Amino acid sequence: MFSRTSSFTVLSRSCRYLLRPHNNIQRASFSLTSRSHAAINAAMADTSGITADSLKNKLTEVLQAQHVEVEDLSGGCGQAFQAVIVSPQFESKTMLARHRLVNSALKAEIAAIHAWTPKCYTPEQWQALQQ
Repeated sequence: MFSRTSSFTVLSRSCRYLLRPHNNIQRASFSLTSRSHAAINAAMADTSGITADSLKNKLTEVLQAQHVEVEDLSGGCGQAFQAVIVSPQFESKTMLARHRLVNSALKAEIAAIHAWTPKCYTPEQWQALQQ
């Protein structure tokens, strides 16, 4: 039976080869440049590629919106947006129907982002809010 000391001694002797340098181990050398590229690639993998301007342009074009404000809430990575959309196409539509109209216009973009919050107004509602 081994005591604590003897088992530790045996273990430390058997692991000595781990502490010695070996010629067959190749060490990878990393430069600052390769690390920088890796960091950039990792950061780009986390972005959706969607911008506030691209959403604004598409909403203006598809919905003939008179006023569109799109804000990126994700700090620039394109994962969360909120928008104010003013369009005459929202006349006589419920809030749910307005959101469905906006979501159908941005179907591909919404699939690529994490959070989307539209606020849809008719021109008359928007004027009332501005006063």
